[in-house]
Amino acid sequence: MTGVRLAGRGGARLLQILKVPLSRTSVLFHLMRLRLPPAAVPRVLGVDDFALYADVYGTLLVDAETRLPIELWEGRDAEQVTAWLRTHPGVEVVCRDGSLVYRQGITEGAPEAVQVSGRFHLWQGLSKRVGDIAAAHRGCLPAAVPEPEATPSQAEPVGPSAQPDTTARRHAKRLFEAVHAVTDTGRSINAIARELGLNRRTVSK
Repeated sequence: MTGVRLAGRGGARLLQILKVPLSRTSVLFHLMRLRLPPAAVPRVLGVDDFALYADVYGTLLVDAETRLPIELWEGRDAEQVTAWLRTHPGVEVVCRDGSLVYRQGITEGAPEAVQVSGRFHLWQGLSKRVGDIAAAHRGCLPAAVPEPEATPSQAEPVGPSAQPDTTARRHAKRLFEAVHAVTDTGRSINAIARELGLNRRTVSK
């Protein structure tokens, strides 16, 4: 049931939570061993492939109106699609991806059926086409972009007098005045640091 509802990757994640560790490939293999209950021939059939691993694929048939699975088999051959459609007449619309293999199988098995692209594959094809056009015209894109407007000069940095008066700022100001009062006497930094009880680096800064 987990594989039926969530397929391979989702099913494997749920089974991991349920302390029944199985890989997504194992979930799919168990799913393909199940005998699907007999279903009425759909008016709108969905055909798509899925990867088991590496270059091993399977084919899934779905009732596109009820979203229920109908048939599942290993491979993605045109002959399998043709044979299924011929033994299950009545399909009016077939929703598929851009595969020429499925196109051939549907054309031979149900020549009267209308073939359409799925929503995912439409968006995928559109985004790829837009990307190809943008890449082909990359050289002329800068000319179509308007020149940026001149930005106003940045505001002057806030001066010391405009900064908020805080306890830390008042303390720093007292240290600053104390150090400068002593430096006018010509003493060394080390002597000033000893006299004021400050770190030499603080006095130098």
